[in-house]
Amino acid sequence: MRWFWIDRFEQFVRGTRAVTIKAVAMAEEQFDDYSPGYPVMPTSLVIEGMAQTAGLLIGEMSGFEHRVVLAKIGKAVFHFPAVPGDMLRYTATILDVKTDGAMATITSHIGDRLHGEVEMMFAFLDDRFPPGPLFEPVDFVAMVRAFGMYDVGVTPDGKPIELPAFYVQAQRDAEGSYSPTPSPVVAGGN
Repeated sequence: MRWFWIDRFEQFVRGTRAVTIKAVAMAEEQFDDYSPGYPVMPTSLVIEGMAQTAGLLIGEMSGFEHRVVLAKIGKAVFHFPAVPGDMLRYTATILDVKTDGAMATITSHIGDRLHGEVEMMFAFLDDRFPPGPLFEPVDFVAMVRAFGMYDVGVTPDGKPIELPAFYVQAQRDAEGSYSPTPSPVVAGGN
């Protein structure tokens, strides 16, 4: 995943609810071309942050065995723009899970003010699509660790969630294949 539209997880309850935050910064590229002279966070990117929050929540339920993709936005309402300096808080709640996908509702708040409300449907890719993970496992591990998902994640009964064994092994394999080239030793100085 090249573009991250969330900064970190604050809460994560497996199969139920996740809360993430996104700091809106003037240094982000979208402000260069989108609405010159009036810097606002495009709602499409807010929706992407909401989708990333809910998609990770839904994917984690199966240990990321299901390949989860955003399939449809049922409703999207935004009450005011997000501007540089704002801190968006996304709250994703799973409404329903079926064999072929899931539905979630996601809200965004800036402080105590309701900023946006979105309903999303996610699909689980089946054998009609090419097999394999949607992301390189090592990159995926780095991403969820950077977001702090496993630092705050718990099961519904409060036990810590753990990174699936497949991803732990992929990270170990990548670390084992890393061997820095030793610096040449120069005798005698200059």
